[in-house]
Order: sequence, then C-alpha cells, then structure tokens
Amino acid sequence: MKKIDINIPQNAYNVFLGGNIIDRLPKLLTSEKLNGRLFFVIDKNVNKFYSDKLTEIFTKAKFNYNKIIINANEKNKSYETLQKIHKALIKNNYGRDSLIVAIGGGIIGDVTGFAASTYMRGIKYIQIPTTLLASVDSSVGGKTGINFSNTKNIIGTFYQPKMVLIDTNFFSTLPKEEMLCGVGEIIKYCFLTEQKFFNYVKKNIDSLLTNDTKTITKVISEAVRFKGDVVIADEKETGIRKILNLGHTFAHAYEVEQNHKVKHGQAVIVGIASALYLSKELSLLTPKQFKQFGVLLFQFKSKIQLGKVNKNSTYKIMQRDKKNRDGQVKLVLLKDIGNIVTDISCSRKMIIDAIDYGITVFSR
Repeated sequence: MKKIDINIPQNAYNVFLGGNIIDRLPKLLTSEKLNGRLFFVIDKNVNKFYSDKLTEIFTKAKFNYNKIIINANEKNKSYETLQKIHKALIKNNYGRDSLIVAIGGGIIGDVTGFAASTYMRGIKYIQIPTTLLASVDSSVGGKTGINFSNTKNIIGTFYQPKMVLIDTNFFSTLPKEEMLCGVGEIIKYCFLTEQKFFNYVKKNIDSLLTNDTKTITKVISEAVRFKGDVVIADEKETGIRKILNLGHTFAHAYEVEQNHKVKHGQAVIVGIASALYLSKELSLLTPKQFKQFGVLLFQFKSKIQLGKVNKNSTYKIMQRDKKNRDGQVKLVLLKDIGNIVTDISCSRKMIIDAIDYGITVFSR
C-alpha cells in the first residue's frame, strides 16, 4: 500500500493507494484519528457489488454506520440529492463530530463533499473512489458541487477530505466504457506533466484499458502526486491550478449539449482535441507538435462517437463556464508538454472552429 501526502496548509490529508485495501479502512480511520459516527453515501451499483463486503468489514471491526444509496448520474447530481443526504443526517441525529464516507465515482464524491461542507457548516468526510476517473481526478483536490440550471458543477465549494482511499480492486467490476473515461483524464496529465509520462501512457494505453494492476497503480500514483502538488500550491484555483482544466471548458459544454450521453472522460478527450487545435491556430503549437500530440488522441476515434452537435449551442454553454471573466470565455491551452497557458481569450469564430474540429474527429 502506498501513502501519498497532500500537504495543503491547514487542510493536509493522506491518500492511500493499493489493491484490496478496503479491508484496512477501519484501522486507517483509527490511525488517522478519524473518529465519530459514520454515515456512508454509496453508489447504487457499488452497493450491489460490495454491500456484503462492507457489512462484513465494519461488523468485524465493531463499527456502526448508516447509509444512503444514490443512483449516480448527472441528473441526480442535484439539490434533490443533496437534500436527501441532509435529511438522512438530520433524521439519524448526526452531529458535528460525524464522518461522511463517499463510496463511488466522481458524482458521489462531489455531492457528498458538498453535503459535508454545508451540513452544520462543515463536517468531516473521506473519499473512496471506485472508478479510475474519480481516482485520478475528483477524489483529490477538494472541489465539491452539483449541477444546476443545465450547467455542470456551477454550485459548490472548495472543501478538502480528511482522507482518500483508492482500492484498485474496485475497477475489476467496471465496464470498458468507464475505464476509457478514466484514461481520458490520464491523457490530460500526459500534457500537463512531462514527456516521460506522456510516452509511458502512450505505450501502455491497452494495459490501462484492460486494468493491468501494475500499470494502473503507477499511473494513478503519478497523477495523484502531480495534482496534489498543484493543489498545495493553489488550493482555491486562483493561479496554477487552472492548468488542470485543460480541455475541460470544451468538455463540459460537449457533455451538457449532448445531454450527458457522452461521459466526462470521453468528453475530456474530445475537449483536449479542440484545445490542441485552437492552440495550433493561435500559433502556440507548431503544426508538427499538433500532429505528434494528436496521435495519442486519434486512437480513440472509434471508441468515442458524438451524436449530432449544435456548435452554437455548445458555444453558449461555454459562455456559462465558471472560469470565465469579463464576459469572455477563458481557455487553458498548450505550448508544449508541461508548458500550459491559462486565461486565453479569442474570437467566437476561432472557438466555433475548434468545436467543429472536435466534432469532425469524433463524429459518427
């Protein structure tokens, strides 16, 4: 089992990573001094596979808990789900000394974190991501939130967990589509970090998609360490943390415009393609770089196929992005691997052209 320290000033916590480490959760809670009444928020599918396992673990450890089961989809990333969690906490007399445990993918983690940050003005919570996507993305960094008014993650808080436990055994029950979603976020880190990591991921895509334990563990470790360092430097996303949004302004718009029929990690791959195209058009990337980097993305053309996309509608959705300033769409673009530029503005036409490029590459 690996331990990765996320040493955010005044909000430090540990990430534990390994295979079949969910059994150690009671001992980790004790060693991390995470006491208090437990309340689990669990994804419906995860509960189907692991309810008996969790019951066995906590019965043996003589830990009592209540739980709520959530059908995790973008529609339920909502005020209604937030209210269900809060009502269950109140009904069962949970106080400020409580500990909420989020067990599921990014939707469960985001909603649960938001519930924890707002219940009694803030109670402790931990993240147990059960998808590859959540493991390298939303479980670390403390972004919480819900969707509202057809806008993704527009309501939320920055609120750090007290611990993250990543058990790679959870991935064994994931469909191929979900593994692809995780690879989408991993590809983002290929451009954010260094050439060595880019080359490693490019070489081992098939191993990632087939859940090879050694490859998965190495990549998650690298991604979590990198994201942790970025969050330590800029917890509230006022500066360098913006680089983590590479491709995401496009991606979130594709998700909403497609009524979430394209999943987040898939949309990120399309969004990065659009961002790379725009980077080339603005002469941040050379045509040679654009071609070289595109090879990593193009191998997913047969795996990600958008439906009919309204370019103007997609652009309007991008105008609602929470990272925008002064009424302008602000973008994260690329000059080279590890050389990211933020807060870039350009014309509506150039953005529409970049949208068109992404659609063209990943259309049915």
